[in-house]
Amino acid sequence: MSQAAEQIIHVNGLNKSFLGIKALDNIQFDLYPGEVHALMGENGAGKSTFMKILMGLMVPDSGTINFNGELIENMDVHTMLQKGISMIHQEILMVPELTVAQNIFLGREIKQGYWVNEQQINQRSQDLLNLIGLDLDVRTKAKNLSIAELQLIEIAKAISNHAKVIIMDEPTSALSDKESAMLFEIIKDLKSKGVAIIYISHKLEEIFQIADRITVLRDGKFIITKNTNELNKNSLISLMVGREIKNLFSADSRVPGEVILKVQGLAKKGKFSDINFEVHAREVLGIAGLMGAGRTEIARAIFGLDKTDSGEIILKGKKIEIRTPKDAIEIGIGYVSEDRKSLGFIPELSVIENISLSSLRNYSKGWFIQTKNETKASSQMAGDLKIKAASLKQKVINLSGGNQQKVVIAKVLLASPSLIILDEPTRGIDIGAKHEIYKLINQLANNGLAVIIISSELPEILGMSDRILVLSKGKQTAILTKQEATQEKIMHYAVH
Repeated sequence: MSQAAEQIIHVNGLNKSFLGIKALDNIQFDLYPGEVHALMGENGAGKSTFMKILMGLMVPDSGTINFNGELIENMDVHTMLQKGISMIHQEILMVPELTVAQNIFLGREIKQGYWVNEQQINQRSQDLLNLIGLDLDVRTKAKNLSIAELQLIEIAKAISNHAKVIIMDEPTSALSDKESAMLFEIIKDLKSKGVAIIYISHKLEEIFQIADRITVLRDGKFIITKNTNELNKNSLISLMVGREIKNLFSADSRVPGEVILKVQGLAKKGKFSDINFEVHAREVLGIAGLMGAGRTEIARAIFGLDKTDSGEIILKGKKIEIRTPKDAIEIGIGYVSEDRKSLGFIPELSVIENISLSSLRNYSKGWFIQTKNETKASSQMAGDLKIKAASLKQKVINLSGGNQQKVVIAKVLLASPSLIILDEPTRGIDIGAKHEIYKLINQLANNGLAVIIISSELPEILGMSDRILVLSKGKQTAILTKQEATQEKIMHYAVH
């Protein structure tokens, strides 16, 4: 990147308010060809609003945006796409019933006369997937893919637009370290071709790995723009949250109790085989592995979402059969899905209603819910987890990502589990909210729960786990103690 080059985007004095509340206040920003410019800030800092304006999805109240030296006066999605701005959204925007290829070229179909040329669309899509290293049949329907696969396809879709500017919003949130490394190689290639990238992520390690410059927003205000080499992790966190956070993980030293869960010879054809582990009360067991290793599939099997072909699940010394999630909840197993927005909560229900969802039978009399008891229990749990909302009657869809995740955890805890499985517990939430979730996980383990964490973030696995189970291609390759585990050792067993 050369700052002598003309700015491809220059933003000056951008303001946006909603119902009198300022979401953006005098934002300054610039972007150069061939640059990776990280946009950092906690949830609610204004990043999403700013990006929606750049994509033409919102109109600012005041301020100017110049693209290649030209003032943009009429901002809409079509104009911005024509200018060459593309975005990889954090929320997956795929049509489930369409194929991979049809999703990639949706709205830009290649036609032969009046007909869509499916053969050419399939071939170009296959070339794109080969480019990003994704081994997948482009005729597969989107509904049959994992979140990580969908995320990689979103990346391929953005590349296919031949954009001059690509906005990447949490592009690695569903990716393992291996897939993330592939993405970074793609980014290097795009940079060499003069493509400018605005990169949004809560994973600080990757920001320092790939960003040239960093701009920080806080409470809708522009705070600072710095070259990446002028900052370190601690100074960046302080700029983002306005305070210093020490000991991000704060993992406590504790003595494990009785065995809560024991898994023996668990297998499901095509997913995982011969899985054997146990997790104790007052223990956090981390599960690590690359995409397709079988991490989530094992969690889903334990919770009764998927059937297994063989093996035993033993809870507190008693062999159990779990046919449905209802069975799992009733015997004391809780599960927080990696996809909280689809499987974790009901967006249009309130905080109170979502927290009590799994425990309604405890607050029902006949056909009627005893709302007073429901509200009391949900309110206490919301207070214990420090859920921040304008009101507990507020719809969960309007909360920040961190508070949405707390609502999902609160729902699970209200059912009084002895084991809780957390699949990607901090995906897509900011550093301050991560710190609170980590403190909560430690508190749960210290209070006697058995906790299983599945995470694609190795620092999270290393920082939070007492022991770590490593998987590779559906097989168990190692169980490491906290003292034994390193990133290099985990990766060695993950590709074993």
